[in-house]
Amino acid sequence: MTAPRLGHPDLGLGLGLRSKHYQYILDHHPDVDWFEIISENYMNSAGRPRQILDEIAARYPIVMHGVSLSIGSSDPLNFDYLSKLKRLAAEVNARWVSDHICWTGIAGRNTHDLLPVPYNEETLSHIVERVQTVQDYLERPLVLENPSSYITFAASTMSEEEFIGRLVCQTGCGLLLDVNNVYVSCYNHDEDPLAYIRRLPHESIVQFHLAGHTNLGTHLIDTHDGQVVDPVWDLYRDVCQLTGNVSTLLEWDAEIPEFPELYAELQKAQQFRAGECIVKRSETIPPKSNTRRATVPHPSTLTPIEYE
Repeated sequence: MTAPRLGHPDLGLGLGLRSKHYQYILDHHPDVDWFEIISENYMNSAGRPRQILDEIAARYPIVMHGVSLSIGSSDPLNFDYLSKLKRLAAEVNARWVSDHICWTGIAGRNTHDLLPVPYNEETLSHIVERVQTVQDYLERPLVLENPSSYITFAASTMSEEEFIGRLVCQTGCGLLLDVNNVYVSCYNHDEDPLAYIRRLPHESIVQFHLAGHTNLGTHLIDTHDGQVVDPVWDLYRDVCQLTGNVSTLLEWDAEIPEFPELYAELQKAQQFRAGECIVKRSETIPPKSNTRRATVPHPSTLTPIEYE
């Protein structure tokens, strides 16, 4: 039996709410289980986008996903931002509020990018304190997403999955596991994505993200501009077998297709989450161009981390 996930139910299969699809959704009321919004798109809006969101929220469950919390920054927490976030969550009855394990700016400047943090004790202590403050202010558990990454830090003293596991254990926050980000990061760092996932605290996972990426041979870029690739679907099926069914969202944020095409891609998830679909593959991660991959232990030989 799968452990309960911080009171968050399995909402089923969802899509990111994008302005391109507003009219289609209002006209057709598609059979989507829920929608995820980018929080910042609606926090300061009182015009037509907000009116449409209110109409959609009256019919569908809404989850909020932010990109500006900057939980890893050394800047003070922005309580004006948090006030708007809390108000919006109440007004749309958000099932949960999420953001990323990253920082987005410093000295009051927003880079509008999700920047990585080093994984060490100092960073962990800093982020734990900030997460606890945010959760107290929002009066609800925060849900945080694993980032996609392209570099590692010499200052890191633990793996990303250990850092995340200790963070959620010490704060009680939830984990938004982006399966595509796991695949992208593990490809870029010559690691095994299934081993990564096996070492996470599965009971803390309250949502999955799926998305497309761009393969440049030597590395992958998390672009959200196409279909989910077969190895990511395969990894999603594997993680569902470990966790049970968890609310799953398809992200498609660039070169966005018409709604029926987006919906068809989302529906693929149903078979994978049921374990009915198997993708042919010769290995979990395809070899990079002009590189040699590190040897990684088989997941069955790994000892799960006990988080304190």
